[in-house]
Amino acid sequence: MEHPYLVFVKLFELIGLGHFAHAYPHVIHSWVAMIILIVLGAIGTKGISMIPTKGQNLLEIIISGMEEFMVDITGEQGRFLLPMTGTVFLYILVSNLMGLMPGLFPPTANLNTTASCALTVVIFTHILGIKFHGIKYIKHFLGPVWWMIPIILLIEIIGHLARILSLSFRLFGNIMGKEIILTILFMLAGLFFAPLPMMVLGIFVCFIQAFVFFLLSIMYFSGAMEHAH
Repeated sequence: MEHPYLVFVKLFELIGLGHFAHAYPHVIHSWVAMIILIVLGAIGTKGISMIPTKGQNLLEIIISGMEEFMVDITGEQGRFLLPMTGTVFLYILVSNLMGLMPGLFPPTANLNTTASCALTVVIFTHILGIKFHGIKYIKHFLGPVWWMIPIILLIEIIGHLARILSLSFRLFGNIMGKEIILTILFMLAGLFFAPLPMMVLGIFVCFIQAFVFFLLSIMYFSGAMEHAH
C-alpha cells in the first residue's frame, strides 16, 4: 500500500537516498522503532535508585509483568528468555503503533518484517531444544511409536514450517488490514471525527497482535524445553 506522505522517506530523499527509502520504507521505520525503544529505555533507566522515578516505575511494571507471565507458562527454567521475548513484544508493539501516527509507516505491515521476526523465533526454538536436550531433541519429531516415525516426522516438519507462515501472515494481515481501513476512512472523512473510533480499535489491535506473537513465542520455547512424550 502506497502512503501519500512518509516523514522519514522524505528525509532520506533530502540526503540523496530517496530510491532506497521508497523501496524499503519498512527497513527505515524498523530503525525508527529501534531508536524509540533505545531512547525510552535510556530515559526509563536514567538514574536508577532504590526510590524509583516515574519512568523507572513504569518500566519495572512492564518488564516484571512480562516476566511473571512468561514464567507462569515456562516455569523458572524459562526466566532467562525474558530479553528475547520481551524484545520481540516491545518491538512489535512499537512497530504496530507507529501506523497510527500520521507520516509514519508500521514495519509490521510489510511481510518481510513479520517473516524475519517469525524466522527468528522458530530458529531460536530449535536452538533451545538442542541446548536443553542435545541430540535427544529429535525425539520431539519422531512420536511415541517407532513404526509411525515416517508419518509423524513429516507432520512435525510441516507443522514447524507452518509456524513461520502462521506468525508472519497473521501479524502482517491484521496490521495491513488496519492500515487499509484507516487510510480509506481518512480519505473519506478527513483526519478527525469518523476515524476516531477506528483509531481506538487500532490501538487495541496493535496490542493484541503483539501479545499473540509474544504468547505463541513463549509456547514454542516452552515446548522445545520440555521432554518429548
